[in-house]
Amino acid sequence: MKCLFFVFCCSLATSFWTQEIKNVQLLDHWFSDTIMTSSSQVRFSSCWGFVQNGKEYGVIGSTQGAHIFELTAQDSLRFVDFVPGRFQSAQVITREYKHYQNYLYAICDEGPSSLQIMDLTFLPDSVHLVADLQDQNFGKSHNLFIDSSNALLYLTLVNPIVNGNELGIVPMRVYSLANPTYPALLWEGPNDIPEVHDLYVRDNKAILNCGFDGIRTYNFSNPSNPTYLNNLSFYPQQGYNHQGWLSPDGKTYVFADETAGLPLKRCQVNAAGQIQVQQFFGTENIPYAKTPHNVQITNDFAFVSYYNDGLRIFDLRNNPPTEIGVYDTYIDNATTNGFSMWGAWGVHAILPSDRILISDRNNGFFLFKFDRSIFTPESTDHVQLYPNPSSLGEEVFVRMPKDDQETFDVRIDDAQGRKITAFTIAHQSYTKLPAMDAAGCYFVRVSWTNYLGESQTETLKWLPYE
Repeated sequence: MKCLFFVFCCSLATSFWTQEIKNVQLLDHWFSDTIMTSSSQVRFSSCWGFVQNGKEYGVIGSTQGAHIFELTAQDSLRFVDFVPGRFQSAQVITREYKHYQNYLYAICDEGPSSLQIMDLTFLPDSVHLVADLQDQNFGKSHNLFIDSSNALLYLTLVNPIVNGNELGIVPMRVYSLANPTYPALLWEGPNDIPEVHDLYVRDNKAILNCGFDGIRTYNFSNPSNPTYLNNLSFYPQQGYNHQGWLSPDGKTYVFADETAGLPLKRCQVNAAGQIQVQQFFGTENIPYAKTPHNVQITNDFAFVSYYNDGLRIFDLRNNPPTEIGVYDTYIDNATTNGFSMWGAWGVHAILPSDRILISDRNNGFFLFKFDRSIFTPESTDHVQLYPNPSSLGEEVFVRMPKDDQETFDVRIDDAQGRKITAFTIAHQSYTKLPAMDAAGCYFVRVSWTNYLGESQTETLKWLPYE
């Protein structure tokens, strides 16, 4: 189904706002002003990324439906197709997506919506709607998660619709994907709380985000009769428990309370499903209280869509985790009025290429690059130079202490103190040094002004060799 309305792409050269940027590169940006919107200018909701036939793709939801893009080898968003939602309205706030085998699953939380299933086998040419389910098992839903290894679909806040009549909200339902185009209902619950807002599942263990009831964990080894494991009903700096993500090694869980001013929580998880909050972190609540929304993590980094503050990246190896990457996708203006839930909604940071997707409620679809390899060495209290010694032609980096600084000066002198080059870096806490023509001994002087306004300098010896 090809898109019938006009779209346009905004490239790097046509960016029209001033925003905070640090260690993140904008690769491409898509926005359409023809998509229906309310007076708040909200057109978009969540996003997701997936791989199909060896290519990476991204999908973003709008008030009208699903917009699917190829993430090209040239780092651009190439529009592929548009699939209309069953319910299209300026009142649509939430669309969510997940991928399983050759299918893309879509839900919406407003109006007479449905579970939509799209066939992806015709990519990179087109996407086709193969199921639009609205009955006693399906209707509008708030979120979804797919446990691919066990072929299970989880839907949250399900409100089935039969002949136009809503049957009432069920906190969560679990379905078998043995038939990927018509999931079979296996279980619903829990019956003692009003909602499950979101969840994360791995190895049959599900971590449920239950709003003001905190977190619960269940074992779904028998998906028709799951076993309750643990809960985290109360914890420090508690708000509306919204969403979280488990690290690949299974040791760390990070979640966000969708409450203005509250920090992200870094947690330890044990084999019994117990979750213990260890650290608090987040962006600054300046000039008003800020709200984190969605998060994905690796063993080392947390990638967060931070509503009015865009993409935020944190180093989980520090205690507490420190902010090392920023790209603000929403710029406050006179109409913001301190409201902290415009802007960045969805984040997807687990593609094979390490490229990052952000969906912004007001400003559309963003494709970013964050070079994780540069940050593989842990930060220190001093300027780092690595690798050192280094071979001629090898990439060598200078990295600032604790990644706090984003503007600094670099000067390189030879062994006799003669200047070879000097340059200034902005919007990054690191830089790649220019290649030297000859082996020998060089001195790299790094100067900056710290947060107290004090001038600081460190000089490091650099030894490139043949």
